[in-house]
Parts: sequence; structure tokens; C-alpha cells
Amino acid sequence: MLKTAKLLSAFGKDFPKRLAKPYGDFVGLMCGNLPKDIHKVVIVLDLEWINLDDIIKEKPDLVITHHPFIYGSRNKVLKQDPTRKKMVMSLEKNRIAVYSLHTNFDAGKGGMNDAIANAIGLKEITPLQGDVLARGGALPTPMKIEAFASMVKQKLHLPYVQLIAEGNPWIKRVALIGGGGAKYYPTALEEGYDIFLSGDSAHHVRRGIVNAKFNYLEIAHEVESIFIPTMAAYLKALDPTLVIVTRFVQAYPRLI
Repeated sequence: MLKTAKLLSAFGKDFPKRLAKPYGDFVGLMCGNLPKDIHKVVIVLDLEWINLDDIIKEKPDLVITHHPFIYGSRNKVLKQDPTRKKMVMSLEKNRIAVYSLHTNFDAGKGGMNDAIANAIGLKEITPLQGDVLARGGALPTPMKIEAFASMVKQKLHLPYVQLIAEGNPWIKRVALIGGGGAKYYPTALEEGYDIFLSGDSAHHVRRGIVNAKFNYLEIAHEVESIFIPTMAAYLKALDPTLVIVTRFVQAYPRLI
């Protein structure tokens, strides 16, 4: 059984709230009261109606999400979003606390972007100088850009990737941000990387990449589902006796 104080101390050391993006990111306790001891934890990328009932049936002591369950001021969100309010009421009625780690987890050592970089086989992984969230690294051997794109799709278990190939046709140095970080490509370009990986690119961002004669690989925001096994391993390292549950449906777009 894991002491909550030990968990919060670990989070504060490895994924401190000060690492969260200063644009109003909301991390930490979302609802409920943290128990003194934690026996069972549910981990999801997003807590939504589609998985709420099944999560409640598990009777966890804590739910950990990546994307903030309440994104914004609690009072304002619950006033404007009756669905979210009902979810909070249901969780608190069942004495289930929800804790979210977002961009502080992305930026932290061993967090989201380190996990993605490791998954695609990068070596010498390091934060970019211009953005603490981003990671850069090197492939063991250079790859043709099309082969690299196919490898990333396979390694990250993605249904698709979208490639802009306007720069060096050989890829050695790779920079990335999981989620919606496409607009930060200039940092990777300025620091001499051959390609930048991220998601949620707007049209004007893609045109900027083309005009900069740079390479970009669009990976779905849901690549961040790597949060689930990464967080599970992290918690098990803190306390091997923890019961960790991850088998929940998430409603994401699919190719048809």
C-alpha cells in the first residue's frame, strides 16, 4: 500500500508543477479528497463519460489522468459544463479522487516525451535548449525519411502519420513533442534537427514548415496514450504492491 505523501513527494521531485506550461495549464488534484493510503489506482489518458461507470465500479482510491479532468477554474468549469459537474458529483459521491499530470509530465525526466523518444529508438536524448517540453536525440544510423516515417508509425502503433518532406532526405537527428506541439517546430529547426514530430498542426503551421524547407511528421495526439504504461511502471517502481487498472475504453477518432 502506497502512502499518498510518498506519491506526492515523488511527483513533486520528478514532475513538479512548476514545469507545467505557463499558459494556464491545470495540474494536480482535480476533485475528491486524497486518501492517506493508496491501494488501487486507475490510469487513463482522459476521464470521460464513456469510461466513468466502469472506473467507479473498480472502486479505486485514485484516478490518475494525463489530460486535466477539469481544465480551468473549478467553479467556472462546473458552472459552464453541466456534464463535467455531474461527473464530479458522481466521483465525489463514491469517494474517488482524480489527479492529473499534464505538461509537467511531458517535461519531466522519464515522462511523456522521453517515453516517446525511447519508443522510437533515439539515443542521446536531451531536452531542447529552447523548450523544456521537447526532446531531441539521434538515430543509431541515418534513415531515409520515408523509411523513418514508417518506422515511427510502427513503433508508436499509430493508424497513420502525415509527412512533410521538404528538408534533408536523410534523418539522423530527431526532435519531438507528443500531443499538440506542432507550432514549436522553429525551435527544432534552429537547433539543427533533421525533422520534428508532433501533432495537431494547423494549416498555417504546415505552410510555415514547407516554406522553411524543413521536415515534419504529424503523429496523432493520441500517441500520448503511452502515458498509461509509462505511469503504471512509474507507480510500480514506487510500490510493487499497488493494484493498477488500465483497461478502459477511450473514444478517439478512427479511420473508416
